[in-house]
Amino acid sequence: MKRKKGNDENLENPSASKKKIKGEKSILPGAVAIGILAAAIIFAIMINTEKNILQDFEKREIYTAAKQVPKGLTITAENYAEYFTVKELDASVIPETAILNPEQLEGCIPKTAIDPGTLITQGMFEDVNEITADMEEPVIAGFKADDLYQVVGGVLRAGDRIHIYSVSEDGETILCWENVYVQGVFDQSGTVIASGDTASASQRINVYMDKKDVEAFYSNLAQGTLRAVKVCQ
Repeated sequence: MKRKKGNDENLENPSASKKKIKGEKSILPGAVAIGILAAAIIFAIMINTEKNILQDFEKREIYTAAKQVPKGLTITAENYAEYFTVKELDASVIPETAILNPEQLEGCIPKTAIDPGTLITQGMFEDVNEITADMEEPVIAGFKADDLYQVVGGVLRAGDRIHIYSVSEDGETILCWENVYVQGVFDQSGTVIASGDTASASQRINVYMDKKDVEAFYSNLAQGTLRAVKVCQ
């Protein structure tokens, strides 16, 4: 009977066969390690991909305008719920300057009217402290007009900036104060006119002023009839 050549070689050289088996055994741990490493890399990539996908759909709460927010309205703890509501949106569309809690709104004044549904950001407001920042002792001073033409036809509203002039009997016009911030307005009977009211005529005006300047302000007004000029913004 003929023997197979391969078997004969193995029988004739058993040491070579042992070396071959030993070599195969030494390769096996390395292959296993490489497989584990590759699996770990793939797992890490999948986790990172999943994280990025979840971030894209992450939800956060932001304040939006529930209705028209009038220019010049001072936001307080009592009225913010009337004008603002919380909405949940994708985090990716929320600006970094977004208003995220009611405390950020307190004491803020809209620079312009804010339409319903608008995402609220810090840049839409100015703070009372910003308005009075250059004043040593801020106060609210008031004056009234005998005729609507003296106060731009009665269209002034809280949040406006005005220049105030005094006109003497001989027609001399003096600039009493400039860039004055209107804190509030009232009709002829003294009823407060809301910032969003476009029908009522304002004839009594409250403005922010430094206490040290009030005496000179009223003295200038007493020298003649006043004129208020609205600053276009």
